[in-house]
Amino acid sequence: MNSTEGKVTTSENELKRGLKARHLNMIAIGGAIGTGIFLALGATINQAGPGGALVAYISIGIMVYFLMTSLGEMATFMPVSGSFGTYASKFIDPAMGFALGWNYWYNWAITVAAEMVAGALLMKFWFPNVPALLWSVLFLVLIVTLNFLSAKAYGESEFWFAGIKVVTVIVFIIVGVATIFGVFGGHAVGFSNFTVGDAPFVGGAKSIFMIFLIAGFSFQGTELVGIAAGESEDPEKNIPRAINTIFWRILIFYVGTIIVVGALIPYTEAGVDMSPFTMVFQKAGIAAAASLMNAVILTSVLSCGNSGMYASTRMLYAMAKEGKAPRWLAKVNSRGVPVNSLIATTVVASACFLTGLYAETTVYVWLIAASGLAGFIAWLGIALCHYRFRKAYVAQNRDLGKLKYVAKFFPTGPIIALVLCIVVILGQGISYMTAGKIDWNGMIAAYIGLPLFIGLWLGYKTKYKTKVIELKDVDLDYRE
Repeated sequence: MNSTEGKVTTSENELKRGLKARHLNMIAIGGAIGTGIFLALGATINQAGPGGALVAYISIGIMVYFLMTSLGEMATFMPVSGSFGTYASKFIDPAMGFALGWNYWYNWAITVAAEMVAGALLMKFWFPNVPALLWSVLFLVLIVTLNFLSAKAYGESEFWFAGIKVVTVIVFIIVGVATIFGVFGGHAVGFSNFTVGDAPFVGGAKSIFMIFLIAGFSFQGTELVGIAAGESEDPEKNIPRAINTIFWRILIFYVGTIIVVGALIPYTEAGVDMSPFTMVFQKAGIAAAASLMNAVILTSVLSCGNSGMYASTRMLYAMAKEGKAPRWLAKVNSRGVPVNSLIATTVVASACFLTGLYAETTVYVWLIAASGLAGFIAWLGIALCHYRFRKAYVAQNRDLGKLKYVAKFFPTGPIIALVLCIVVILGQGISYMTAGKIDWNGMIAAYIGLPLFIGLWLGYKTKYKTKVIELKDVDLDYRE
């Protein structure tokens, strides 16, 4: 099957635009607020200090801003479910689109499996004697059902999942600030913990770079708004609104949380054994803080799994329509849901989950590692797509004033994002090199996603002998 054969263009195979503006807002926020803020933040502050964590998260936040504005410009011009996978095929090279599409699909399919494992572990807090497999199956059934009903059902469930996380962070920051100034806990803590020991910057530039990688993982998921563009109502108005407001909200949430945690918890006490949220709530005298945060983190896990199933299903559907996946995967039911893509993704996610449950641990670790790197590769693809899109738009003498949304700081923005993504991708294995020794198992796990992507790209390019599209030949009139 080449890049044109097997395309599905019949009207019955159209997705329905059921996602509203409020859904888009929460989809992007929910994608970026997860276990990275609820759990990993303690470890980042422990490693680099509160100052180092702030530098890393603000730097990544700026990079994500450029990526989101780039995606926003393309998504308002061409709102398709294939998002940057389709854009890469149209603006760069069909082989790049093929590789980015499959890369993003397996990224989220594997993530769904990982979230099912995490959800089962969280349930042991309340039900230690119930088999983990039972919870994982129940959560998977819930997520598949929500995605099977309609895009609107996914959007509505994500609105509430993400809403719980947002409210928790807001309450946390308010309670934290009140504790800092002595409203809770009996005495003002102030900001003395920012200068305890080696704080605010612990471990120097290397520690900040390591947190840079973790911060990148924390922000992954913001690009979901681009995938959702193909099923959103009035994307030309709602996507720019989501892009412009969500970035600042997310950055404020992360910066505010780091300041509160850094002020209330010495970096020497922060870590992964307990959520920093739980520790702060306990300092404020809130009863059942551990149980409350376990419930919130469970909601976060379900939100991530829900979004992962949606994103991977839509990407697979889009590739099938473009002839880059089997044609039968493009079948859509009467509610506008690509059912065959949903079933195929569920089967693969279940197989990955069973690998983690019954097979060798190394295989599962490699799967998760490949998934993590895939997110950065997708971001790199977004930056490349936007650079080529704008160049082609100008080369074809089109009026920039007619774009519904224009990304600021072009070409500086996408170039900075591109460079930082490359730095992050190449720097994955730095933690496995210490004192002249290399942990080869860790190193392979860190980079395994890279040869997978290159293999997909080279395989398609070799088979179909594709070339980089000339700017004047870029298809800027494509619609699903």
